[in-house]
Amino acid sequence: MGVQFTKRAISTYSILNTKKKIIVTGGLGYIGSHTVVELIESGYEIVIADNLSNSDLDVLDKINEVSTGDKPKFEALDLTDAEKTFSFFQQHKNAKGVINFAALKAVGESVQKPILYYKNNLSILLNIIENMERFEMNNLIFSSSATVYGLPEHLPVNESSSSKRPTSPYGNTKKIGEEIIEDFAFNNSAFKSISLRYFNPIGAHPSGKLGERPNGIPNNLMPFITQTVSGKRKELKVFGNDYNTPDGTAIRDYLHVVDLAKAHVLALERLLANKNDTNYEVFNLGTGIGYSVLDVIKSFEKTTKKKVNYSFVDRRVGDVPILYTDPSKARDVLNWKPKYTIDDMTRSSWNFQKSEEI
Repeated sequence: MGVQFTKRAISTYSILNTKKKIIVTGGLGYIGSHTVVELIESGYEIVIADNLSNSDLDVLDKINEVSTGDKPKFEALDLTDAEKTFSFFQQHKNAKGVINFAALKAVGESVQKPILYYKNNLSILLNIIENMERFEMNNLIFSSSATVYGLPEHLPVNESSSSKRPTSPYGNTKKIGEEIIEDFAFNNSAFKSISLRYFNPIGAHPSGKLGERPNGIPNNLMPFITQTVSGKRKELKVFGNDYNTPDGTAIRDYLHVVDLAKAHVLALERLLANKNDTNYEVFNLGTGIGYSVLDVIKSFEKTTKKKVNYSFVDRRVGDVPILYTDPSKARDVLNWKPKYTIDDMTRSSWNFQKSEEI
């Protein structure tokens, strides 16, 4: 005899098994992939759009390996292509929101190729917002950056600190991107967005299967350290040892990428539950602790028992001496508090690098 369900039971089953669909652009990248995992673990249906310019398709397999929920859908997509972006959004017009990670992000390269960065990063954002409006998707999480603060007058910076002209074209694309979103939200009462201003994400997933794996020469500190120690790079070049800091090297607010990924879930849930105070909100994401480049190197050497071969070179154009945040707004409003230490960050980064070499 077959199992029979009442209409109420069928309705309840349907509600419980309806997952909210979220589009994640750049979802195979470093931060995107970790966020996809956290979203899946939180019960969302995920669709990833990524052009694979600074990521690899095998990251999708890694996401599936470490996630316990449904596998995300994936589409290789250049979001600067307006026609293809429209077709993609039309296909997924039932999505409840978008988390946008898609952007070029190398500070040094942006100084050398500013037009490339403006065309790419802003075209992507405009195409996304245009299609969100077209298909009435009203929730956007924007991957922003602490670089929007430029050279700050006071430390630590908070969300009310003045947003100055960033010191790199990359940073300026984030500042302009925020302004575009804010202007759009001001004129569209149904649209809600949160910009998350990251400080310096490092670290890797506890499984060791997901981490920062840039194509070509790394632009960020941590993968350069791990690749140097593994023998892939000859030497780590530290940009500047003449800053007005205790050890002469630049100071940043480093946070673990898993902590950062969890913040995206909390921000999304805030929008979906209509708990936002205004149509456009910003949150700084960091630990509130500043570590110098040499502090990070020392932590890495302590947690891994490996020696880092490094030398000092001239300062890099576009870098500021010191930047760290007051994370209290994210703590109080999003109920977000990072739990991982700098030692956790460096240790997990090395574990990921080792897993890559197996």
